[in-house]
Amino acid sequence: MTYISPSVLSADFARLGAECLTLERGGADWIHCDVMDGVFVPNISFGMPVVESIRNVTHLPLDVHLMIDRPERYVQQFAEAGADIITIHLEATQKVSETLRAIHACGKKAGISIRPSTPVGSLTPYRGLFDMVLIMSVEPGFGGQQFLPESVDRVRRARQLFPDTLIEVDGGINADNAPSLIAAGADVIVAGTAIMKESDRAAIIARLRSGK
Repeated sequence: MTYISPSVLSADFARLGAECLTLERGGADWIHCDVMDGVFVPNISFGMPVVESIRNVTHLPLDVHLMIDRPERYVQQFAEAGADIITIHLEATQKVSETLRAIHACGKKAGISIRPSTPVGSLTPYRGLFDMVLIMSVEPGFGGQQFLPESVDRVRRARQLFPDTLIEVDGGINADNAPSLIAAGADVIVAGTAIMKESDRAAIIARLRSGK
């Protein structure tokens, strides 16, 4: 099964609760929350209060992607805010193993992400500590970027290295490139602009999931 995790980074924040409900009613599997600190990435998005507000309006699992420096400082707070999956970046901390264990200690699923320039094989020392690999198909920090075609091979490589782990991919994904990612082994498709720009959320979510 392919899971669709719409990113609310492209949502209308003046009506964020309503936006999340349209995604839930449209058949989304998860809600993807991009947390940026202006340090690890050159942009600032939102933090725990927004995650908590989303938790209050939807029963969907919250897929929280921490694009922040030293994420170990905030694992417990995001868990308490309602995150179900907490993904950290390999490049963002010197305490990778400890942080992944801390996520599990909070009763949450742990994900690990890498920038487009980081070899997929860099994740192998942490095998068994994460439940999901997030392959970034753009340079993290901003929504609406152009998809990097080499990401398809990176997804394929991640599937080979981690056959029993969820593989998520995020960045510039739309109905045109989603099929190649699913064919390469992606289990979870994150899409922001491609979903949020459409008035018929159910139709675009179904199209992304079908891989056709």
